[in-house]
Amino acid sequence: MTSTPNAGKPRVLRVATMNIHKGLSFFNRRMVIHELREGLKKIDADLVFLQEVQGLHERNALRFGAWPKTAQHEFLAGEELQHVYGQNAVYEYGHHGNAILSRFPILSWDNHDVSNHKYERRGLLHCRIEVPWLKAPLDCACAHLSLDEKGRRRQLGALGVHLPGPGKGPMIVAGDFNDWRHSASRMMEQQLGLSEVSIMHNGRPARTFPSIMPLLRLDRIYVRGFRVLGAKAHRGVPWSLLSDHLAVSAELELA
Repeated sequence: MTSTPNAGKPRVLRVATMNIHKGLSFFNRRMVIHELREGLKKIDADLVFLQEVQGLHERNALRFGAWPKTAQHEFLAGEELQHVYGQNAVYEYGHHGNAILSRFPILSWDNHDVSNHKYERRGLLHCRIEVPWLKAPLDCACAHLSLDEKGRRRQLGALGVHLPGPGKGPMIVAGDFNDWRHSASRMMEQQLGLSEVSIMHNGRPARTFPSIMPLLRLDRIYVRGFRVLGAKAHRGVPWSLLSDHLAVSAELELA
């Protein structure tokens, strides 16, 4: 019996996260959703966690002639990826929220309301994904936490309530944590046994905001049950022109 060249090699899972700023450039001057789709295709992630995704925006559809006819998460997923969307903020002319795109079957999903008040609507999008080489479905969650520190602590506590705890198998939680005081990593480790990929690979979270001159480490990918083969923030052009946040990606293998 002859073996194939890839026989026995560990499977690599590619993951990315980005706050897409509703598909607009830094100061809302340009629509960049088409360029963003091309950028995400080049990252070629198996799982993509997106925040500030415009599910509907009737004003921008009139303002920009090339505005997608479908919701942004559907447009970015194309025909290659499955997608789920958690609607959080609703207003007169549309709504936005979080989304997860997946190369693999999405078995189930829920969107948990973790808002602190009516003026800042936040959700935790949680889904279970059938990754072919994992023995059980992979728990994935996309989060966009509050600008207020007290509100963030409450929301981090909610993650511990809504997501399976340590010993419940591999997990990925990614998003915009708005955590400039760097307290989230400790809570994620204590509650869920999660570690941040940039810390694991580079010793500190990646700087991601503002995208044109990144100073703050706000955008994170937390994992459980994986080794990190690589992790980086995508700096420079075109990424600095596609949102006010940079994308972060990682390559993982099962621990």
